[in-house]
Amino acid sequence: MSSEELVIDISGVSKVFNIFEKPADRLLQMLLPRLGRVMPGKADWSTRQRGREFWALQNVSLQVKRGDAVGIIGRNGSGKSTLLQIIAGTLAPTTGHAKVNGRIAALLELGSGFNPDFTGRENVVLNGMILGLTEREVMQRFDAIAAFADIGDFIDQPVRTYSSGMMLRLAFAVQTQVEPDILIVDEALAVGDALFQKRCFQQMEALRANGCTLLLVSHDQESIRTLTDHAILLRDGTVRAAGPSSEVVLEYRKQLHDDERDYYASISAQHLQHAQKIIEAQSADEVPSEGPVHDASPVLGARSDKLSFGDYDCVIEHVRVLDADGEECAYFLPRERAVIEVTARPVRDMDKLNVNVRLRNKEGVKLYSWGTLNQDVRMWAEEGKEQPGVWGTTFRADEPFRVRFEFDCSLGVNFYEVQVSVSEEVERFGGAQRMLHWRDEAAFFQVGMRQKEYTFGGVCDLRMRAEIADAQ
Repeated sequence: MSSEELVIDISGVSKVFNIFEKPADRLLQMLLPRLGRVMPGKADWSTRQRGREFWALQNVSLQVKRGDAVGIIGRNGSGKSTLLQIIAGTLAPTTGHAKVNGRIAALLELGSGFNPDFTGRENVVLNGMILGLTEREVMQRFDAIAAFADIGDFIDQPVRTYSSGMMLRLAFAVQTQVEPDILIVDEALAVGDALFQKRCFQQMEALRANGCTLLLVSHDQESIRTLTDHAILLRDGTVRAAGPSSEVVLEYRKQLHDDERDYYASISAQHLQHAQKIIEAQSADEVPSEGPVHDASPVLGARSDKLSFGDYDCVIEHVRVLDADGEECAYFLPRERAVIEVTARPVRDMDKLNVNVRLRNKEGVKLYSWGTLNQDVRMWAEEGKEQPGVWGTTFRADEPFRVRFEFDCSLGVNFYEVQVSVSEEVERFGGAQRMLHWRDEAAFFQVGMRQKEYTFGGVCDLRMRAEIADAQ
């Protein structure tokens, strides 16, 4: 990749912050080294470190070509915002270099760059000029900015009177209507309403079509998957994964699962320790014949499949796509019966299980998700909670069981991926889940169309009916 193609070239960037326990330590750290340089002799007191170092980024590299859409994902504190601030030029790296070619528009923090005492109109002019436009150029774009923000008469009110949503509307309108070369969005869209978010995504797609480069930071995995082509995963200031967005998002899900598993394992260990202390206190004069033998850590299986993760207390062995006759099938037409058959095997006696399927098209958009717990909840609502359902059924160790998901195909023409998972749902209506086994790309199938018999457009068939009203 030639340097002329790159609009962002981040190479070996690290960033350190000094953290001080007291404000006085910060002042001494700034003044004493200078004082030591003008005093004779070596003064150890002038060079002693009075704070501790926190490395927000460590040896991060990122190259982005013009027109690319790149996602940056990671847990809070992983270094995402620090990296974006270095790219935007508001922070300087401690080591490494960051080179950016082009005009940057950045939504790094809601309301950043706005003077709260200025009106919206005045802030539009101010921000536009900060971004490199002349006042005349800003005014030429002002009507488009005001129309996109759609905040009405508030455009002439002080910004300090705005809600967070109105602040977002105006900030995004300014940053996108000035036609930047690089647009950076850092979680800002999360405060917008659904309709405005849709307009924002459409605007970002339009900017990309015109050659704008997009950097998107979001915890919304589907946004990263569908709006970006490539992504990087940050953790503790380092790049843990880089590549196509779908692969990086999968790695992020694995990371979240591992973190959640470790958290609940630590909680379980604490409970076991607490219970053991109570037993010891109650039996101080007795010698117990047996101590606790349970291990708080979950049992893990071998992770040979890079598209799978989980605790493996229940393993998905087979996933098949079948037609109405029970034959394996990979091609369906609208309204034909399709069956997804999942075979799972628990490694110990288990209940409270939820077997789930998810369908995604080749663009990575999740179209549908449904599981046995969804069906149980519906049954409990209609027939009463005394029914056990799948959730209340005990599955025996090493005895495989099959779950069949049947549906009449209402999907549009496309290629589809089947994701399958089995989880332990501690609570009847969800909310406390432990992932036992997740499989990406568990199966595939394709949907075609009968062009001369039955046809529709879009991602799914809504089975609409049309009739002429008030016909003569």
